Amino acid sequence: MSVAVEAAVGHGGEGLALAPTVALLAAAVIAVPLFRRVGLGSVLGYLAAGLAIGPFGMGLFTDAEAILHVAELGVVMFLFVIGLEMQPLRLWSLRSEIFGLGATQVAACGLLLTGVAMLMGFSAPVAFVAAFGFVLTSTAVVMQILDERAETNLPTGQRAVSVLLLEDLAIVPLLAIVAFMAPAGASVTWSERLIEIGIAVGAIVGIVVAGRYLLNPLFRVLAAARAREVMTAAALLVVLGAAYVMQLSGLSMAMGAFLAGVLLSESVFRHQLEADIEPFRGILLGLFFMGVGMALQLDVVAAHWPLIALLVLAFMVVKSLAVYGIARAFKADHGEALTRAAMFAQGGEFAFVLYSGAADVGVIDAQTRAQLTAAVIISMALTPLLVLLLRAIAPKAEENMDGVERVQEGLTGSALIIGFGRFGQVVSQPLLARGVEVAIIDNDTEMIRAAADFGFKVYYGDGTRADILHAAGAGRARIILVCVDKGEQAVRIVKLIKEEFPLANVFARAFDRGTTIELVHAGVDYQIRETLRSANEMGAAALNFLGVQEEEVQEIADDLKRRDEERLSLQLTGDIYSGRQLLLGNIPRAEEERVGD
Repeated sequence: MSVAVEAAVGHGGEGLALAPTVALLAAAVIAVPLFRRVGLGSVLGYLAAGLAIGPFGMGLFTDAEAILHVAELGVVMFLFVIGLEMQPLRLWSLRSEIFGLGATQVAACGLLLTGVAMLMGFSAPVAFVAAFGFVLTSTAVVMQILDERAETNLPTGQRAVSVLLLEDLAIVPLLAIVAFMAPAGASVTWSERLIEIGIAVGAIVGIVVAGRYLLNPLFRVLAAARAREVMTAAALLVVLGAAYVMQLSGLSMAMGAFLAGVLLSESVFRHQLEADIEPFRGILLGLFFMGVGMALQLDVVAAHWPLIALLVLAFMVVKSLAVYGIARAFKADHGEALTRAAMFAQGGEFAFVLYSGAADVGVIDAQTRAQLTAAVIISMALTPLLVLLLRAIAPKAEENMDGVERVQEGLTGSALIIGFGRFGQVVSQPLLARGVEVAIIDNDTEMIRAAADFGFKVYYGDGTRADILHAAGAGRARIILVCVDKGEQAVRIVKLIKEEFPLANVFARAFDRGTTIELVHAGVDYQIRETLRSANEMGAAALNFLGVQEEEVQEIADDLKRRDEERLSLQLTGDIYSGRQLLLGNIPRAEEERVGD
């Protein structure tokens, strides 16, 4: 029977060829939701899945290096998507963070870790490689954490991204330095070095020129052809082509993709490109983390665990302390500095590239490379846990309160507005225009400072706290307007107000129909869905544009408004079926008559 099985496999048993793919997908589908369910995040889930099915787990995969080479495309596509969010002007505005904060962090952490490695007994060249490899934080891990916490586009997230960009750029000079450190490095002439630098510069210029003058016309032609699959193929071609050009020139594939993303960030096709790339990015990035889990050589860890444990502990502690100190020196508050120290305490994927390059030219041997690689992988696995621990110890980062005044007892106003984002700002305008005394609170310090520049006095306070509501004068206000942008938060605030101030008149912003129903049950006096009226008006305008008569448009709008109100009334009483029929507009006659009654 074993002969028959071997024959089937050997002769290309098509059914069995899917086994590796099925194993990868099954491991991810099982592990990631479990890890996210218990609050450990998707990164640890992918790492655990890779370890479980890799050479030192079930042994379903024996060549982790091959998986990693393919999965590096996930990091490449990740940086392309980041580049799409970084318009050139925005990137230029971050130059001080990239080349100031980023360069300082790389240099200071690298020198400190080199000293630590030398104290542990490594020679100077090996210590340099070990240290600067560990300095290159995992872009994939940090960006995944920022993405899961919805902090990528916040100022704190942007500063973290700036440092990551500089670290990704640093791989280029570091590889050149390692080449000079090689025992045979003296045989490479200066003219050859200059040629290599010229090729690299030429590749960058070529990508910039192509991105500026060729890509937009190309996508216009493809869009006119209305072939969606060709647009997707073109998006992949741009990402992989830029990465390949950079790789051929000796630079980082990821940086080539990032540069292509930046050049397309102001294109009208930007959102389409992001949508086309997103599925590939997510799958390949997950595959990358699984490949990292597979690459952890447990036999090396078992044989040299005291050294590896000391490396991980010493490098992570020293690096996190250095990152914290540098963040504070660059005016970050305590909370932001702590968070950045926790996220950047690890090594990253570019460490594998640096260690591999150093091993290829003889700066480090294969055993040292395996030990250093294991230390980096363990640090990557520990980082999500470290961030979770930090959040448990300090659930909320310390706010920078410069120029911000907290709510104090005795605040007065006929109207109290809670939440002063775009919705709250618009709501306040008719009240202020009529001379109504308005008290405003919000818990976003940056928004408060921005509002002050336009003459608005906004106090810092959390509307979900009873003591803040008392201090803000909720018991004395004639009306309280809840304008926060999160539905669940609005419901919590309304419930709290109705408990503390039963006679208060509460108007609230509802994010959607579900929030509307919850607000009504909470006792709100007036609620409005933020997009309902504007969406209806846009639909009516579209009908006008298409030639429908004004009277018919108004009749349709009135009918839809009636149906919406009736549907909401039915849903509030729990009659879900009738609510759905009203939404679809195909109610049986008997049902329609009952609703009309």
